[in-house]
Amino acid sequence: MAEIIKMKAVKRVKGGKGAARAERRAGRVPAVIYGDEKEPELISVDFVEVLKQINRGRFESTLVEIEVEGGETTRTIPRDVQLDPVKDFPLHVDFLRLGKGARIAVEVPVEFINEDEAPGLKRGGALNIVRYDVEVYCRASQIPEKIVVDLSGLEIGASVHISEVDLPEGVEPTITDRDFTLCTITGAGGQEEETEEAEGEEGAEAPAESEGEAGGEE
Repeated sequence: MAEIIKMKAVKRVKGGKGAARAERRAGRVPAVIYGDEKEPELISVDFVEVLKQINRGRFESTLVEIEVEGGETTRTIPRDVQLDPVKDFPLHVDFLRLGKGARIAVEVPVEFINEDEAPGLKRGGALNIVRYDVEVYCRASQIPEKIVVDLSGLEIGASVHISEVDLPEGVEPTITDRDFTLCTITGAGGQEEETEEAEGEEGAEAPAESEGEAGGEE
C-alpha cells in the first residue's frame, strides 16, 4: 500500500491574503482541511516540510496524517497545491479530509518490469509507454504504491491493456468504458522497412507468374 506521511500543523485564526502573507513570512504555508461533511479548518504547515514532500513527487497521491496543535490527528490527501509561478514555492495547500472507509480517485504510477525477458525487445523492438500513471478508485487505506506491468514473453506488435494487469482487491480504474492500453512493443524502423520491402517484392512477383500462366494457356 501507499506510504502515509505525518505532518504537524498549527491552527490559523484568520483567513485572507494579509494573514496568508504573514504565515509565509513566518516560514509556514497556509492550508485548509475540508470535506467529510465537516466545517473547513484553517491551518498552516511548515514550508520546508511541504516543499520536501512536493519535491519527492506524487504529493497529491500521498496520504497525509495532519496533527493539528492542540487537536486530533486527521487523515487527509492533498487535493490542490498552489505554487508560485516563478519560484515554484508552495503558496497554499488544500487537504481533503478522509472519513472512515472513504473511497477516492487517485493516480498511481505504472512500473514496467522484465524488459530483458521480452523477445520483442531483444530483437530490437522498442517499449512504447502509453500511460505512466493510471487513475484508480479505491479506499484511502488501499492506495497501491504502483501498478506493475510484466513484459515477459512479449513480441513485437504486442500490447498490454489494463484488463491484463492484476489490480489489488477493491482497486479499479476510473475509466470503465474501454480497455485502455498501457504499453506496446513496436518494431525498430529498419525491421519495418525490411518487411515492407519484402512485401513489395512478393507483390511484384505475382503479376509475372500470372503472365506466364496466361501465355501457357494461349
